[in-house]
Amino acid sequence: MTVSVESAARFIAECSGWKATNLTIQKILYLSQVVHLGRTGQLLADTEFEAWDYGPVSPQLYRQLRGFGSRPIPESVLWQGEDISGTPEAETLREACEHLGDKSGGELIRNTHWSGGAWAKRYVPGANVRISAEDMLDEYRNRVHRANHKAA
Repeated sequence: MTVSVESAARFIAECSGWKATNLTIQKILYLSQVVHLGRTGQLLADTEFEAWDYGPVSPQLYRQLRGFGSRPIPESVLWQGEDISGTPEAETLREACEHLGDKSGGELIRNTHWSGGAWAKRYVPGANVRISAEDMLDEYRNRVHRANHKAA
């Protein structure tokens, strides 16, 4: 099942104790989408991503959160997000929050700008090119392959 982008964003913000910014939510959501798609073959959230200057961005979510700049997103903004606890999507998001929640914005940007990822493949300065599900699957495979070679 694919969850709404608002529900996924709300879950990430809740995991952060409502300290997550637009940038943090965007990057954790994108990386969660990559992992969930790679593991299950299904999209985690009902949103598309584009390759922007600071990494992959859900334009739909960006428009909703941009007014907060680098400030944390308050609960009142994501009130429409449903509780997705207990779903496979929530488990993927929880795992991502545990691994990425303490990273700085710069660290998250560097992570999503990885040369083997979809952003690097699609980024054109000023163009906001769509990142396809196939691009995200390729990124997942590249990340798994890289991790396996590091472990060997």
